[in-house]
Amino acid sequence: MAAVPAASAALAESSAPPPPAASPRRWLALAALTLSVLIIGLDGTVINVALPTLSGELGASSAQLQWIGGGYLLALSVVMLPVGLLGDRYGHKRLLIGGITLFGLASLAGAKATSPDELIAVRTVLGAGAAMIMPLSMAILPRIFSRQELPKAIATWTAATALGMPVGPLVGGWLLNHFWWGSVFVFNVPVAAIALVAAVWLLPGDRTGRPRSAAPFDIAGTVLSAVGITALVYGTILVPDDGWGSPKVLAGIVGGALVLAAFMVRQRRTAHPLVDLKLFADRAFRWGTLLAVFVNFAVMGILFVVPQYLQSVLGHDAFGTGLRILPLIVGLMLAATLSEPIAKRFGPRLVIPAGLLLLAAGALLGATTGADNGYGFAAVWLSLIGFGFGSAMVPATSLVMGSLPAERSGQGTSLLETVQQVGGVLGVAALGSILSAGYLGRLSVSHLDGSTARAARDSVTGADAVAARLHDPALLASAHSAFVHGLNLVLLTCGACSLLAAVLGLFLLPRGGRADGAPASASPSASAADDPGTGRPADVAGPSDTPAGVVVRGTVHGESGT
Repeated sequence: MAAVPAASAALAESSAPPPPAASPRRWLALAALTLSVLIIGLDGTVINVALPTLSGELGASSAQLQWIGGGYLLALSVVMLPVGLLGDRYGHKRLLIGGITLFGLASLAGAKATSPDELIAVRTVLGAGAAMIMPLSMAILPRIFSRQELPKAIATWTAATALGMPVGPLVGGWLLNHFWWGSVFVFNVPVAAIALVAAVWLLPGDRTGRPRSAAPFDIAGTVLSAVGITALVYGTILVPDDGWGSPKVLAGIVGGALVLAAFMVRQRRTAHPLVDLKLFADRAFRWGTLLAVFVNFAVMGILFVVPQYLQSVLGHDAFGTGLRILPLIVGLMLAATLSEPIAKRFGPRLVIPAGLLLLAAGALLGATTGADNGYGFAAVWLSLIGFGFGSAMVPATSLVMGSLPAERSGQGTSLLETVQQVGGVLGVAALGSILSAGYLGRLSVSHLDGSTARAARDSVTGADAVAARLHDPALLASAHSAFVHGLNLVLLTCGACSLLAAVLGLFLLPRGGRADGAPASASPSASAADDPGTGRPADVAGPSDTPAGVVVRGTVHGESGT
């Protein structure tokens, strides 16, 4: 291989040692990592059920409520990408501890906020802390688990990440029914404290000492990625209120896309990129990441509309709504338990599309919901969606992790989580717009005056309030029927996206893709730091430390990703 001295130094410095000998502490360490990502998933959705309360208690306007949620998503999306490279260079454990600390302190500050603007700032800091925890907690897994145990660890981590999203409304509803609004933030503090202590004592230490010749950090790339993602997410967040044709929305989305295109060009040309785009040369990484984005797009959109359906149409309170999302949670947990051994037997090329087909089946079944259907029917299709979600997401994550070289685990997981996050934001915006269009297209308000009609058209909650005030059962029935129509369109779109993803997965996933989640041991861009005989970084133990059957990347690398 051609000699590239700077890259050699960076590779030699950042290469992780082989997994340590088996120790019972590793499972406690996994518990700490999963606890930290579980609370992030909870925090991402618990705020949804708290927004009406925050509006009353803090006097937050609709725009401020939007940014209480949007600020978190924005910081999470922007900070996550550079964190991976920083973790690879300066230590995953160090930055993870910093992220958990930041998350805990911001949660405490959130409970003490006295104005909407303070809460927006706190939620933005919470998003930054979450962005440090998510990729780094996954990047640590290959360091503490053997190749044989890693799939189970990844499945547990992925299940915890996914589980937090639907559990959030359940926890938030219970807290708001029993305590003041700040409890949804205080809840994070003891959990973060436990995760912090466990991380300090149980996780293996980071390597110390960096050579002076280490590659410089890509500041220009960081700025471009931050500006591009900020503009894209900002424009997307405005879609539900302003519409796709709004100048602000178009400026944000188009401008963000152009800046991100410039970022990609720079990453290809610079000697020391923020993101190693050569990771996408691996078929397993490329298509596994894309399919994970499809899943996140659909599920985040579903979790956005289903609580509204359960509350506004079926009439349940916040806690009751959370309880009625349990079928999705049970399906997810069952799939997370079964998908890893099934993927080992049949391979991710069959298991991931099968999960996507189940997700599509649940969504398409839900798309037949009528205004007179009760919760029993919803429980059936929610169960299918949850099982399909877990069956697709867990092996897809394992497939992507298996394609990553150990010294690029931080970069790779950051890239995966960033595009998933942006996909989720786009899903909420796009599917929220479809819901709004379906609702407005079927709502009958011709008999109402201008201001009253606007209140009813603003949301199904507004229509419920108008109908109650005017004692207008016809308006109530029209609003519920219109919302169910919008729900059906959303679920139909999710089902179609999942079907498309299933077909893509069946034809594009590598035949020999890793089902075991075992990380590759050398970078796709391996250089002179590689030992010519093995393709391994020079400061990593020799061939005898490579588990049997692991293909060393940089030595033999085919299009199939094996």
